[in-house]
Amino acid sequence: MNDVHVSDEALRKAEAYIEEEEGAANRLVGALGVFVTLCAVVMSVFHLYAAYSIVPTQTLRSVHVAFVLFVSFLVFPVAVRYRNRIMWWDWLLALLSVAIVVYMIQGGDDFTDRNTMPEPLDIFFGVALILLIMEAMRRTNGMVMPVITSLFILYAFAGPWLPAPWTHKGYEVGRLVGHMYMTLEGIFGAAIDVSSSLIILFTIFGAFLQYSNAGKFFIDFSFSAMGGKPTGAGRTVVLSSFLLGGPSGSGVATTVTLGSVAYPMLAKVGYERNAAGGLLAAGGLGAIISPPVLGAAAFLIAEFLKISYLDVLLMAVIPTLLFYLALFLMVEIDARKYGMHEAVFDKVAGVWELTREYWFHFVSLVSIIAFMLLGFSPVLSVFWATVLSFLTSFLHRKCALLPRDLFSNPQGVGRTFMGSGLVRALEGGSIGMLNVGTTCAGAGLIVGVVTLTGLGLKFSSIILTYAGGSLLLTAIYTGLIVWIIGLAVPVTASYIISAVIAAPALIKLGVPDYAAHMFIFYYAVLSEVSPPTALSPFAAAAITGGDPYRTTLQSWKYTMPAFLVPFMFVLDPSGQGLLLMGSVKALAGADWGAIALVSFTAAVGIAALAGGFQGWLLTRTSLLERTMLLAAGLLLVYPSMISDAVGFLLVVLVLAVQWVRRRRRCGSPAARG
Repeated sequence: MNDVHVSDEALRKAEAYIEEEEGAANRLVGALGVFVTLCAVVMSVFHLYAAYSIVPTQTLRSVHVAFVLFVSFLVFPVAVRYRNRIMWWDWLLALLSVAIVVYMIQGGDDFTDRNTMPEPLDIFFGVALILLIMEAMRRTNGMVMPVITSLFILYAFAGPWLPAPWTHKGYEVGRLVGHMYMTLEGIFGAAIDVSSSLIILFTIFGAFLQYSNAGKFFIDFSFSAMGGKPTGAGRTVVLSSFLLGGPSGSGVATTVTLGSVAYPMLAKVGYERNAAGGLLAAGGLGAIISPPVLGAAAFLIAEFLKISYLDVLLMAVIPTLLFYLALFLMVEIDARKYGMHEAVFDKVAGVWELTREYWFHFVSLVSIIAFMLLGFSPVLSVFWATVLSFLTSFLHRKCALLPRDLFSNPQGVGRTFMGSGLVRALEGGSIGMLNVGTTCAGAGLIVGVVTLTGLGLKFSSIILTYAGGSLLLTAIYTGLIVWIIGLAVPVTASYIISAVIAAPALIKLGVPDYAAHMFIFYYAVLSEVSPPTALSPFAAAAITGGDPYRTTLQSWKYTMPAFLVPFMFVLDPSGQGLLLMGSVKALAGADWGAIALVSFTAAVGIAALAGGFQGWLLTRTSLLERTMLLAAGLLLVYPSMISDAVGFLLVVLVLAVQWVRRRRRCGSPAARG
């Protein structure tokens, strides 16, 4: 079999999908490049300082927005034809962003006190800021998010003319601007609070790991650990996606980074192009739901619920394990279903050799959780984890974020420093979060409209009316709504919008708030592999040369079993054990037997669904067996004693039939021959 290589053209196509998610950034050289780099570095340094020191809340949020807008207008062009240069209007918009925030800060308490009766200049700057945020979102995320935000703002104006139950009294420009710009309820609300205090710190931390070569180590470690067995290629993708994705929290970036290295290996053992792309996209999806970072939405969950970020990580542990269980089962079935063969790969260093040489990367990976367990706040935990990753990078010459010979040539210190891993990490940390930062600012506008007009309660009442008070139907409708919203906007925005308009419906029916928000979070993430904006599968297809839509269907096959699990912790109190009861405090008094039972039930349900979706368990399934497995999986996901008993019975029956059939086949003369 000929070796398969990922061409440069394929990588360029895949990177285009990263740009679609994160914006098509300028590649500036010379003095302009140095200036933008310095701006991004200053932005990162300011937020690291704010993490360690005390910066007033309003100042931190406003300065953060100023940085995000200023750098966005310099980094992202108004159109592709103006790429790699900064036009005069970019400078104008960037400076206006700073001026608006300076005006706000200088106004002090008087500025915020007059939010119900803003002055003409307040209204001018407020409207300007809203328009600037719209334009920044368009540049970094595309047209959809600005359009949706505009529709929400129009809703705030058009209330008196809308039919019931959507009607409200309506708000004029001054009142809307006062709420959005002059309080901490709109633009500078919870989303920007999280963006300024946590999200940017985690992107800086991820950049420090990236530029200290942690990503390469994680891939090499996975390749070495999984071996050359037929299942080794798939296992490698699963393990390395977890190790890579945890720090990055970016599904598309993880898919592309991993795919460029792993696809030749998948092809070599016998993976079809679309199946390989589906597995790579599924692995990338795991980046958004895997501790210690999860996606940006995880920080917002902590903020909305007023709980510790450690509690959010705790809630994600079992669902993450179940997600990767599904992937591992799918990989095992793939090897048998497609008759994959062993393959010899270019050998990297052994597991123990790699661990002995680069062990400190594992320390950096788990340091955030370690610091939080020691009692540090999430902000200080990620700050000290970043400091630790910087210091430990010097344990190996290839990983050092500053050259050891930095001062060997005094005349070239500046140039060497600017090209160092430290500067690139600080720059990458800021630029890497600009799309999220603008999204959070835009989401603040949406949340502001929802809270001002009471839209969340209205929308939840409509859901409950259509569901007839049924929790199952409400959960299904909520999942569909979140999924549909996620087709149009990034995961972070999808979660924010859904959390304020859909979560109240589940909570009204007795679902704990943490379970409702985690349900919405997982279905917001599912949109990452759903057309027409399925960026991870499309990027994977670009790498493998597969069909984008067939690759998307394959990614659904790999991920769907795990995404039925959220129904377990919504439909019945026993299912909340999958979230470890929502907090460290509640877990202390939990029934561990019940948690173990519901986790086992979920695992068996996932195994049944994996077999049903693949049409294979011990051996190829008949149509009846496949139907029984899918039914068993759905019954085990629905938490009740009767459904669980029937589900287990169906699984046992299929296993028994397949075992007998396989024994007969192995005992036949043809098989013995």
